Amino acid sequence: MVTTNEKIGNLIYQVRQQRGMTQAELARKLGTSQSAVNRIEKGKQNLSLETIARISDVLKKPIISVTGQATNLRINGGKKLSGTIETKTAKNSAVALLCASLINKGTTRLLRVPRIEEVFRIIEVLESLDVKIRWYGGNNLEIKPPVKLNLGSLDTKSAKRTRSVIMLAGVLMHDNKEFKIPYAGGCKLGKRSVQAHIYALQDFGLQTLVKSGSYQMKVSKKAGAADTVLYEMGETPTVNALLAAARMPGVSTIKLASSNYNIQDVCHFLGRLGVKIEGIGGPTLTVTGMPKIKKNVSYAISEDPIDAMFFISAAVATNSKLKITKCPVDFLEVELMKLEKMGLKFTRSDTYKSENKQTNLCDITIQSHNGSLRALEDKIHPLPYPGLLPDNLSFFVPIAAVANGQTLIHDWMYENRAIYFTEMSKLGANVELVDAHRVFVTGKTSFSPSDITCPPALRPAAILLIGMLAAKGTSILRNVYSINRGYENIAKRLNSLGADIEIMHEI
Repeated sequence: MVTTNEKIGNLIYQVRQQRGMTQAELARKLGTSQSAVNRIEKGKQNLSLETIARISDVLKKPIISVTGQATNLRINGGKKLSGTIETKTAKNSAVALLCASLINKGTTRLLRVPRIEEVFRIIEVLESLDVKIRWYGGNNLEIKPPVKLNLGSLDTKSAKRTRSVIMLAGVLMHDNKEFKIPYAGGCKLGKRSVQAHIYALQDFGLQTLVKSGSYQMKVSKKAGAADTVLYEMGETPTVNALLAAARMPGVSTIKLASSNYNIQDVCHFLGRLGVKIEGIGGPTLTVTGMPKIKKNVSYAISEDPIDAMFFISAAVATNSKLKITKCPVDFLEVELMKLEKMGLKFTRSDTYKSENKQTNLCDITIQSHNGSLRALEDKIHPLPYPGLLPDNLSFFVPIAAVANGQTLIHDWMYENRAIYFTEMSKLGANVELVDAHRVFVTGKTSFSPSDITCPPALRPAAILLIGMLAAKGTSILRNVYSINRGYENIAKRLNSLGADIEIMHEI
């Protein structure tokens, strides 16, 4: 009798053959061994739905009907977390570096790349341009660009699902007189204009015409090094300006540049390629461009302060003692100071360097607070680095919910994100919307379970998961694609700390 595993394995074998792909090639794209693929195809290995979904993505054909359907989480909450968790590398750095890798005509190896949906979408876009990409050694990526990118075959479906695709503009302008980029997608956080990109790239000689469904871009005959002041201190506009300057002969200056962790990652990567950049970590970057760049380089992505903050927030919301290792402490200083003033007890190890030899790390141990936290008198709001990171602001909602008193959280950067914070009310939190940018959170909360569909924004979705971890009883968090955009194996990681989360697929 043929088993289910054998039927699925045979189907994978047939689809692989149709794609003209060897077992070794499939193994490389999956980041596994050829022997593992061989076992799968012979039906000798049990397959999770997540593995089947990943194989379907690589083969570009659904293997079973659940692929492409919503993934949900069932959380049996109210449990204390304990143990140690390691901070993952940064999502925002990874997608920026994938785009930046096209500056290099040689082979780029990015080390410890997070296997998340946002990364998968950018990889799909690059592969559609004939860039050769393979996973190796677990979470490492090897990237080999072709002599000429095949812009005519750009995967618009994948491109429209990530806002990060806009960062290709600063790269493509160097070797293409004209090109177009689909409208950027990603989190739905209000009016996220690309005007800062358009104005900065215009200074370098790239003209942009906004048409239905895409940005039509044309390189001026006067394109070259430039001095530009960014329209706003945005991270992706800063990346685009850096990539435009990197191959322009001469010296360019970028003022009002973001100096956040992902920008520093891009600067250090470009430095490995030989591009001279002065002012890293500050608001003014001076870039000496190199018209031709062809080097074989490796770069280790820095750790993610937002991943670290997720677990800090989860520890506080569940009143748990938790150790988070490899925290990029320079990008958590304000957050930790706010928590200290709220009465949270924690310890920090001595500082040590990340694998890239640039990022300062430390281990942070959060102590149980037993309901003793107090609300801050002043509002909590984000600022560009070295201020409180905008993406970390969301994590103060569940923290404020378990503190005594009322906290004003002011998200002035986005129109809609504060509105999404009110979804925490479905878990018993007292969250009052003041306007599109501000909420009052009144504690202290006794979280209650609920059944909620994720909002289309990563961090507001993540705090719902945190609230469900703290709520005694069973909660359902539906359609967690927005969380999977930024967090790798989040259920597995939380379960390793004592959480009880089951992954479910709607069929």
